Amino acid sequence: MAIFLPERTTTAATSLTPRQIVAELDKHVIGQGKAKRAVAIALRNRIRRQRLPADIAEEVTPKNILMIGPTGVGKTEIARRLARLAQSPFIKVEASKFTEVGYVGRDVESMVRDLVELAVDMVRGERSEEVKDKARDAAEERLLDLLLPPNRPPSPNEFESPNVVRIPSGSADQSAREQANRTRERMREQLRAGRLDDRVVELDVQNVSMPTFEVIAGTSVEEIGLNLKDMMGNMFGGGRTKTRRMKVPEALQHLTVEESSKLVDMESVSRTAVQRVEQAGIIFIDEIDKIASRDGLAGGGHGGPDVSREGVQRDILPIVEGTTVNTKHGMVKTDHILFIAAGAFHVSKPSDLIPELQGRFPIRVELEPLTREDFVRILTEPRSALVKQYVALLGTDGIELAFTPAAVERIADFAARVNDATENIGARRLHTVMERLLDQISFEGPDLQPNVVTIDEGYVDRMLTDIAKNEDLSRYIL
Repeated sequence: MAIFLPERTTTAATSLTPRQIVAELDKHVIGQGKAKRAVAIALRNRIRRQRLPADIAEEVTPKNILMIGPTGVGKTEIARRLARLAQSPFIKVEASKFTEVGYVGRDVESMVRDLVELAVDMVRGERSEEVKDKARDAAEERLLDLLLPPNRPPSPNEFESPNVVRIPSGSADQSAREQANRTRERMREQLRAGRLDDRVVELDVQNVSMPTFEVIAGTSVEEIGLNLKDMMGNMFGGGRTKTRRMKVPEALQHLTVEESSKLVDMESVSRTAVQRVEQAGIIFIDEIDKIASRDGLAGGGHGGPDVSREGVQRDILPIVEGTTVNTKHGMVKTDHILFIAAGAFHVSKPSDLIPELQGRFPIRVELEPLTREDFVRILTEPRSALVKQYVALLGTDGIELAFTPAAVERIADFAARVNDATENIGARRLHTVMERLLDQISFEGPDLQPNVVTIDEGYVDRMLTDIAKNEDLSRYIL
């Protein structure tokens, strides 16, 4: 018997081969072919695992990946795009935010709980999308009841309708009933046409106000076994409603959300979300080099920070190895969650991690520093390339912005030079260079005349040459 991931998590990428997955990633991330191949194989192996008999599939665990490379070369973006491609629950955490017990920081199990919450939101959104038409129809009926209560005959000139009489109870007069239905349908047409948007209705809404309370760092509701909402109940106003006055469009939206929540089975949502996390979840652990002991010895031999670093590693280890985490949506097994860790490893090296944790990241990929040629491609090729972003942004102010190929080359050249002269922050340098380059145009905005601006090589030189030459200034500005 084969196993299958929850609905909609397999449809997006099931038919994609590793080569096609890399091609999809190429649309968003420039270069880094080795890293793309590694994550493409990892994703494809998940698809292959679905087709195995259940007993074998249970034994096939993900081959976790360790990405090694400087900042700004695409480590996080590759993992994020992969998760989006696979429609998998994905969360990014920073290893330096966690500590062992006794040090201030977050509990390592919180990464799994956060992933479950994200998956619940994903599944709830999908189910709400499936029932949106029914929810909209039900909300419309409730709103029509507010606008035209069935127990009250509307006045003769109300809603441009003829005289309408109250529907008699018991032996209802057929013509009066038909007249009331026609009036309701005319009002429905006006509602859909937007002619009632200025009307105000009174709506009873749930009072969700909660008192402010503080939780000690490193603890969580699951850990201390408390469900404050259930325990305190009506003390916090649970179940109470208050009357709000709102315009028809806002009321319709609010009622649609209410009806959608009634139609969505949250127990089923929770079960599906937990299953999706267990079978398709991806956790990206960034800055893992920050918790490595500097000299490779256990605890560093000096106590202090190295003791805490090793403690974090040992806390993370069972999560990566496979354990069961208690969440408010149920118990979650982490055996088949894919973990992708990343770090620059400037000071430490992967071998400085404790051996047990090293063994849980068998696939290691080194990402290459970005070159000037890579910067040129990053500026123009991806779907959300920086040049395209700024053209669209300034276009909202009526400015027709254009970049010549020589200008793009010059921008890339400046970014590469500043990276070499100061700190190498990879592609993030392009953001600072572009902001500085377009500072004047962005400030003047709609007041700019003429509104057709061409960025050529000369303009780039005028705006950036002085800063790039002054290394001290570029450290602070670029």
